[in-house]
Amino acid sequence: MIKLTFVQADGSRIAALAEAGDTVMQAAVAAGVSAIAAECGGACACGTCHCVMTPEWAKRLPAAAADEVDMLEFVIDPQPNSRLSCQVTVDELMDGIEIHVPESQI
Repeated sequence: MIKLTFVQADGSRIAALAEAGDTVMQAAVAAGVSAIAAECGGACACGTCHCVMTPEWAKRLPAAAADEVDMLEFVIDPQPNSRLSCQVTVDELMDGIEIHVPESQI
């Protein structure tokens, strides 16, 4: 299992476990990260799974596809390292990643 840590806006941390091939959104929902609403179920159609990757992790991830970039224009306060967690697939190299949930998701 691959360990992910969700850092919420208040600084609290939620540990999650995922398998390779899961999305970060699936891991967040399974771990009870309430700020990741995932209203569209992972269809890249709503932005309710917005998260912010730390710079060191962001550069390790594959670049966002055009549809994700377009949807990120509609989230509140997007950051340079913003991603839709439904579009980030977990792999073994992500073990230990920290994912920040922005205050705008509350």
